[in-house]
Amino acid sequence: MLIWVPVQNEDALTSKIVPQVEANKWALIDFNEGEVKSLRFYDSTSDFSDGWVDFVILANKFENYLDFMNEGLMCLVVREEKTLEDIVEAFKFKELDEIGL
Repeated sequence: MLIWVPVQNEDALTSKIVPQVEANKWALIDFNEGEVKSLRFYDSTSDFSDGWVDFVILANKFENYLDFMNEGLMCLVVREEKTLEDIVEAFKFKELDEIGL
């Protein structure tokens, strides 16, 4: 499954989640069978057109998520996680909150 995360930079180890309007990059995580298969960075979510993205993980529940929901993505929000590693661990153990209508 593919997961979008708005991040501050392209460094997989230090990049932190940020609100969409502050995102310099979007991390696309390929998560399968309980582990990260690949991690790629894009300038925008519209730069990726090679398949279906399943989830978007946002920095807070007040962000605009309607466009993602209209595209069929499940929208999740972090609790206290900041780094990509923390977010993946929380995703793995279903510790992220669902946002939506």
